[in-house]
Amino acid sequence: RCETCSKEEAKYRCPRCMKYSCSLLCVKKHKLALSCNGVRDKTAFISVNEFTDLNLLSDYRFLEDVGRTADAAARHCMVHSPATKRLLYCLRNKARGCNIELKTLPVGFTKRRENSTTFNFMENKFYWHLKLVFPHCHAEYTLKGVPDDKTLADILKPYIDPVESDPVVCQRLKIYTASPQSDVRILMKIENRSRNSIRYNELDASRSLLDNLKGKVIIEYPTLFVVLKTLKNDMVVLGQDGSEPAENSDSESSSLSSVEEGEIRDNS
Repeated sequence: RCETCSKEEAKYRCPRCMKYSCSLLCVKKHKLALSCNGVRDKTAFISVNEFTDLNLLSDYRFLEDVGRTADAAARHCMVHSPATKRLLYCLRNKARGCNIELKTLPVGFTKRRENSTTFNFMENKFYWHLKLVFPHCHAEYTLKGVPDDKTLADILKPYIDPVESDPVVCQRLKIYTASPQSDVRILMKIENRSRNSIRYNELDASRSLLDNLKGKVIIEYPTLFVVLKTLKNDMVVLGQDGSEPAENSDSESSSLSSVEEGEIRDNS
């Protein structure tokens, strides 16, 4: 049966989320409801027991695509532009001065193209390109020009505050706006870890964006995941000392266990 209308016999299956649909209308409805783009996740984990020749061929073609993208990026005229090099050097240098390890990607990558982060020399502060992900609602929002001295609580107010949030956004994120603010947790993925060992740091909503980014590795721009304590998901949060949480711990803060992260690598 179609998993959208539950009436007709299914004819199609989404390559990304594997949902069954019976018609083009139901396909569009499921994409809208789940924020699904319908494109197969080429980087999804596949166990050795399920690995087939088709998966091997898919990986080979994926590596070929990566090679072509990297080659095109290396040939891009902006790569060799002195102004571009000076800008990137300035951003990395200023971030290093704030105890932030900022890494940039080649010009051909999506995150490099869309990144709008700047540094204001007059005010001596960053204006960050920021992405907010609400996994419980399958929603993402991109913010531009976020000052580094703004607290995370103020950044989230237009989205999850029941009074100050936009009515349309409030309706889409109603599971967040209906929950107490004390249940909201803000996580950021720890970079430079293998894909089968993804871990997160919990950020302090009462502190500024700059304070929360200190001591962290950032690839192009920060991506923050907003989750709720009362809902389970599989994002494993490291302790304040960077240690792994105990597997048999009953603590609410040691792990969250039921919503997939949904983040995919861009062009790599």
